[in-house]
Amino acid sequence: MKNRLNITIDQVLMEEAKRYATKHNTSVSQLVEGFFESLTQAKKENILELLDRLPEPKGRKPKEDLKKLYYEGKKKKYGF
Repeated sequence: MKNRLNITIDQVLMEEAKRYATKHNTSVSQLVEGFFESLTQAKKENILELLDRLPEPKGRKPKEDLKKLYYEGKKKKYGF
């Protein structure tokens, strides 16, 4: 079920949004709905998931395991 949403934005921004929507064969409503979907479906990642996506640091030994180093650092810092 669709609901109506009234928002107030700058007139120039609204005109640009309409031009963008026309150029991309969509509507401003669909753009806003897509934006809200991307906001609400954003997955929160933990530090280990972020480490997997980072490029390899320069000057690091190639066989070092970043997860192992992370846990060892936490063990030293917190004593567990």
